[in-house]
This record gives sequence, C-alpha cells and structure tokens, in this order.
Amino acid sequence: MSSPQPPRAVFAMDPVHLPLLFPPPLMDRLARTADIDPARVVRDFADPAAAGALAAAEVLITGWGCPRLDAGVLAAAPKLRAVLHAAGSVRSLVGEALWSNGVTVCSAVTGNALPVAEYTLAMILLVGKDAFAHRERYRLTRARPGPAETAATGNLGRRVGVIGASRVGRRLMELLRPFDLTVLLHDPYVGPAEAAALGAEPLPLEELLRRSDVISLHAPDLPETRHMLDRDRLALIRDGGVLINTARGALVDHEALTRELVSGRLSAVLDVTEPEPPPAGSPLYRLPNVFLTPHIAGSLGNELARLGSIVVEELERLAGGLPPRHRVRHADLTRVA
Repeated sequence: MSSPQPPRAVFAMDPVHLPLLFPPPLMDRLARTADIDPARVVRDFADPAAAGALAAAEVLITGWGCPRLDAGVLAAAPKLRAVLHAAGSVRSLVGEALWSNGVTVCSAVTGNALPVAEYTLAMILLVGKDAFAHRERYRLTRARPGPAETAATGNLGRRVGVIGASRVGRRLMELLRPFDLTVLLHDPYVGPAEAAALGAEPLPLEELLRRSDVISLHAPDLPETRHMLDRDRLALIRDGGVLINTARGALVDHEALTRELVSGRLSAVLDVTEPEPPPAGSPLYRLPNVFLTPHIAGSLGNELARLGSIVVEELERLAGGLPPRHRVRHADLTRVA
C-alpha cells in the first residue's frame, strides 16, 4: 500500500525571518512532513515567478511580511486548504474570501504570548521595587536611598490590575501566582468563577483602575477598545500608579497619557505606543518616569523558534489527519486580537 503524498507547502513572508523561525532542526522536520522548497519564499502573490508554486500549494506557511490573503490569493492557489501563521494575530492577514471558503487558519499566537507575559512580569516586579526611579536618583546622587525614599517600595501585597484575560493576560496571571501580589481582573467575557480559577478578583474597569497600584493592558485592539483608557479613566488611577502596555498603543489616549506623565502623577512602562514609534520630539523619550522600549516584548531572536515549532506541529497534525491545536475561528475575531 502506498503512503499518502505529503502536502505541498509554500513559505509566504519576509525571508529575513525564515532562519530564526525555522532553524535547521525545524526545517528538517518540515521537509520530512511536507513537499516544500526552503529556498522559495513568496512576498508578492502576483509575481509570475511564484505562480507555479502557488498553483500547487495546499498549505501556506506565513509570517511577518506576508501580503494580505484575499480572493486573489485563492485564485492563484486554488488547492489551498490551510494557512499556518508563524506569528501572532491573523486579523489583518486573512481576508473574508479565505474564511468563507473554509480554509483552515492556525496561528502561533500562543507561543508569542509567553515572552510578552514574561516581559510584563519582569516589569511588574521592577516597578514594585521602584527600580527605574532609583536608577535615575542613583545616577544623580551616587548615594544609597534612605528609609524615607524606600518607604513605599516593595511587592508585598501590591495590587496588579490586569485588563483582558487574553492569552497573554492568562499566561501573566499564571506567572504571578508564586508572588505575594493581589491580582485584579477586568474582562467582560470572564465570570466570577473563571476569574477565581485564574487567581484574580473580577472588577468593573473603573473600579480596577481606582484600586490598582500597577495596571497591565492585555485587551485586543478592536473598535470598541480604542482609547479605552481615555482622559477620564486615566484620571481614576491613583497618584503614583503605573501603567504597563505591551498590547497595542491604540488602547490608550496617548495625548491624555502624556499629560499625566509630564505632570509626574503617573509612571508608565510602554512597549507599544500610538503612533509607533512616538514622534521624535515626544516627551516619552526623556521623561524619567517612563520606561520606553521599541516593541520588544513579543518573540525576538531565539524565541522565534517557538513559533516555528508550533507551525511544524500543526503541519504534522494536518499531514496525519489530526485536528489542529491552534486553529483560529472567524467568529473569535470579534473579541480577540
């Protein structure tokens, strides 16, 4: 009895990402599972040089830099039955034509959640120790802080408000469990029992903002969440509160946030902004109460191989006739990234 033919697969992404997403051991597993040319990476679906590969493709392995998958892609790849995305959200990648034609879409978003949660955990613990402010003072004074300067410092019982029980939010709450912190949660889709199972107290957004010492954003970027932290809601955060944003800059009214930060009333850890990067003259670059990083919380460097590994596992399941573990449903896009 002949064995089934391996699926024909094609890479579609910016080729600069390929070696980190699929280092040699993972590329070898791909080659054993699918009929794929590691040297062919499509960046333009209208490129005549890619026509033959697309016409035969049953699987597209996509990543950052992949063009939008629309009706034109279906016309160029009539055998397409699965898209395996070696990155996070597929919201802006997959068009209606693929959803309506029943193409299976999978994403490595769960793999990308871990480094974001790790980054956020590190920042929560550091701001609890007031590490960034102490660094600034130490540079100026060359002296250890006295008791008066550390009286409000420490992580014992600090209240961490998590906005959004997304994949990152849930992973963060899991990572927070070993610490002596109080976790508060706002998510309209999570009830009291589920919140308790996550180790958090569920609260309306306004109450969470009032009660939290540190607020960490993990909500999706949707029309209804745009500027969810506006001037009025930012004003609810207690004096000395810290906002951490590793989600999307659009969740915050940055004009209102900048005014709060310039006043010194609040502090912030911002890995994402709106716009991104901030304008050259933005105070965010120079304020001592702002820790600004260039969108590094997600998978970088050797962490990209985790995303590639998820895609390889999904391809192996697809080739073996098994259901995928990381499938994205069209209906889910109304409430997730």
